[in-house]
Amino acid sequence: MIQMPQIIERATYIHKIIPFMEQSIIKVFTGQRRVGKSYLLFQIIQLIQKKNKNASVIYINKEDLTFSNIKNALDLNEYIQNKKKENQKNYIFIDEIQEIENFSDALRSLALDADLDIYCTGSNANLLSRDIAGQLSGRFIEIEVHSLSYTEFLDFHRLESNTESLSKFLKYGGLPYLKHLKLEDEIVFEYLKNIYATIVYRDIINRYEIRNTPFLEKLVQFLAGNIGSLFSSKKISDFLKSQQVKISTNQVQSYVEYLVNAFLICKVPRYDMIGKRVFEFGEKYYFENLGIRNGIHGYRIEDRGKIMENAVFNHLKFLGYDILVGKQDQREIDFIAQKNGETHYFQVALSLVEPQTIEREFGNLLKIQDNYPKTVIAWEAFDGNTHKGIQTISLEMFLRRE
Repeated sequence: MIQMPQIIERATYIHKIIPFMEQSIIKVFTGQRRVGKSYLLFQIIQLIQKKNKNASVIYINKEDLTFSNIKNALDLNEYIQNKKKENQKNYIFIDEIQEIENFSDALRSLALDADLDIYCTGSNANLLSRDIAGQLSGRFIEIEVHSLSYTEFLDFHRLESNTESLSKFLKYGGLPYLKHLKLEDEIVFEYLKNIYATIVYRDIINRYEIRNTPFLEKLVQFLAGNIGSLFSSKKISDFLKSQQVKISTNQVQSYVEYLVNAFLICKVPRYDMIGKRVFEFGEKYYFENLGIRNGIHGYRIEDRGKIMENAVFNHLKFLGYDILVGKQDQREIDFIAQKNGETHYFQVALSLVEPQTIEREFGNLLKIQDNYPKTVIAWEAFDGNTHKGIQTISLEMFLRRE
C-alpha cells in the first residue's frame, strides 16, 4: 500500500474523473507545473486504496531519479509489464509523462489491456494533444488542471472571504504549495519566480531548443504588462522593434505558442458577433497564474483592472467554459462564455461610478440581440436593481461561484 502525503481534496476534479475510473479510457491531467496534478493522482490512489487496501498500484514519477531508467516507450511498457499483477485490475499512474520519449506508443499498447486502469499527468499541451489525440482517439479523456480557485484558496489557507483575502488571492495567485509559506511578498514572490524559471527553462527553452532567450524574457514581460489587450503577432513584433528588439512575426508567433503550450499563458480568440466567425488575427492573452505574473512584472495599483479581468477569465476556465472575446461593430464584449450549448456574456469593470463607464459596460451588452444572460462584474457591485435587466455582481461573489 502506497503511503500518501496529507492532502486537501480538490473535489471539482475528483468529481470529473470518478465516472471514468476503472474504465478502459486513459485519464490525462494536463496543466502548468505545480498546479497540483501530482496530488490529484494521490487523491485517486487514496480512493482506490480505501476501497481495496491490497489494490495493485504502480506509480511512476519522471521527476524522481528512481525512475530515470524509464527513458522511452519500450522502457515504460517493460516496467509496467514486469510490475503488473495478473488476473486483476492494475492501477497505473505516470507523473509528467511527456518526459518519456514516444510515450504515446506505450500508451497505445497498454490501453489494449483491460486489466490496466491508466492515469497520467503532463505539462506540455502541444506534445500531449498531438501524440495522445493522434494515436488514442476515443480512448482517452483530458482534464485540464488550474491553479486554485478563490474558494479553494480560502480552504487551503483557512481564510474567511473578505476584501483582504481577495487581495491576497489576486496578488499571490493559487499555486497549492503556498499553503506552506507565509503570505508575505518577499517569501511568496521568491518562490513564484523560481517556479516561473522552471517552466521557462524546462518546458520551453530546453524542449524547443531556444537560443534567443533574452527575447523570450522580453516577450513574457510584454505580455505580463498587457494582459487583456488585443494583440497580433505582427503588433507584438512591431512594438518590440520600437524597443530595438528585432524579431520576425513568425518567430513571435512560435514563441507565443510555446508559452501557451507550457500553460504559462492562455490565448483567447476574438469572435465577430455580426459575421459569426472567429478572427484569424487579434487575440487576448491571460496568465494561468496571477501570482507568477505579478512576481515577474510587479503588482501595481494601475494594473488592478487588468488583474481583475485575468481573474474573471481564470474562474470561467475553472468553471469549464469555452471563452471568446466578442466584437460587435466597434464595441467589445470582454468574455463570451459557452458551456453545454448555453452562452453567458460578461463585462468586467473596476468601478461602476462614472456615467461613461456605466454607459460603456452596460451599453455594450444591451446591443446584443439575443436572450442569453448578461452580467457586469465590478470590484464592488451595485446592491439593488438590475440595469435594464442586466445583472451586476461583485468580483468576490463571482469568484465564489462553483
